[in-house]
Amino acid sequence: MRFRFDCWFTRCFLLLAVTTVALTVSQGTAAEKPSHRNVVVIMADDLGYGDLSCYGCERYQTPFLDQMAAEGMKWSDFHSNGNVCSPTRAALLTGQYQQRWGVDRVITAAGHRDRGLPLEAVTFAETFSQHGYATAIYGKWHQGYQARFNPVRQGFDHFVGYVSGNVDFQSHIDQAGQADWWHNDELTEEAGYVTHLITQYAVKFIEDNKEQPFCLYLPHETPHYPYQGPNDLADRTVGGKFVNHGSRDDKAAAYAEMMIEMDRGIGEVLQTLQKHGLAEQTLVLFFSDNGGTSLGDNGGLRGTKGSDWEGGHRVPMIAWNPETVPAGRDCDQLAITHDIFPTLADYADLPLPKDQSLDGISLLPYLEDPKRENVSRELVWNGNAIRDGNWKLIRKAKGIQQPHLFNLEQDLAEQNNLAEKHPQKVQQLTRKLNAWQASIDDSLETRGVTPVSQPVKN
Repeated sequence: MRFRFDCWFTRCFLLLAVTTVALTVSQGTAAEKPSHRNVVVIMADDLGYGDLSCYGCERYQTPFLDQMAAEGMKWSDFHSNGNVCSPTRAALLTGQYQQRWGVDRVITAAGHRDRGLPLEAVTFAETFSQHGYATAIYGKWHQGYQARFNPVRQGFDHFVGYVSGNVDFQSHIDQAGQADWWHNDELTEEAGYVTHLITQYAVKFIEDNKEQPFCLYLPHETPHYPYQGPNDLADRTVGGKFVNHGSRDDKAAAYAEMMIEMDRGIGEVLQTLQKHGLAEQTLVLFFSDNGGTSLGDNGGLRGTKGSDWEGGHRVPMIAWNPETVPAGRDCDQLAITHDIFPTLADYADLPLPKDQSLDGISLLPYLEDPKRENVSRELVWNGNAIRDGNWKLIRKAKGIQQPHLFNLEQDLAEQNNLAEKHPQKVQQLTRKLNAWQASIDDSLETRGVTPVSQPVKN
């Protein structure tokens, strides 16, 4: 009996030891940080600085984006690279001033169907793809109409959306009266409200790739015209008459409906990440491609989309990641769209392109610590406006041919022109603008690129 008891005891002890080790390993594995980090980039179209309720909007509510801000970080001094669509998107993709690649104005459906972001440009999607990430874009491309400029040739594995500046939310017809809804590089007919389709494809992509690293880009059409809610009929037909803003008389109401639908869709994307346990390993960034139109809300800033006043390029930016980003914090570090590429790469611990020196900086240190001391930097818009610390110089604007100088810390509304009081500051900033333009010209010459604003040289 003694022998049997010893054997039984030994067996129990061994079983207990093995079980304990197994549980310890299991618990340790669960507690370990994931081996990869995902990124989701969400860009609104023509969203003004005051167009979200968490940024002061009272016309409608954006509860999901408000929650994203409450659980993450809200930026107060974030800017779009351009004051219109295509330029900002080129800067986002490349991490450089868009002018270095010739995308210095809108690539229009009528006049620029042979122009686009050069394929030599290395995009953030290519960087992630080269390191084993699944990549996708659902929504607006606006970096070239021809198949050679398609997103699948710029690092994206999957593309569903449109390549022009805007489409009918229901019929997916562009302003030139051409069908513009693509699955990769194939023109496709597909029923559905654009905002809903973007959300549906985004959710499916996350679910299909939840076991592997992914990079997801969601450039929404909202709140760009045509102003159509989810229950409206199509305004555009193939070969039909030119339709710009849409047929609704109550455009402000349509605008609100569009915002509500985008907000819900973004909430669904965040909920999908949480559902699959991906929230803590996924950085989500939300911002706009430029300031709002006259129908939007620029938060009391001067100017609108298309201008170099603050209202043309100061936009909301929200960062969300439960592991990295402290909840409910604000950051006032000066930042711009071309900072997104290096930020994504830094978060995912990926190297930057060797042969493409980025103009942007990583914002990750500020996402991790919003109290970090701000870095003084210089930023330029269209070779016409420059920000240096709190100083901003605008060379000229609509109806204004003389330089305007502002101290934004004291005059964010840009009402008090200090150019006559500080002529040396005007001269200093003008020299910096000229130096910036010289660097752009060097880039264009080296790359053999003709800007969109100029005719192609034969």
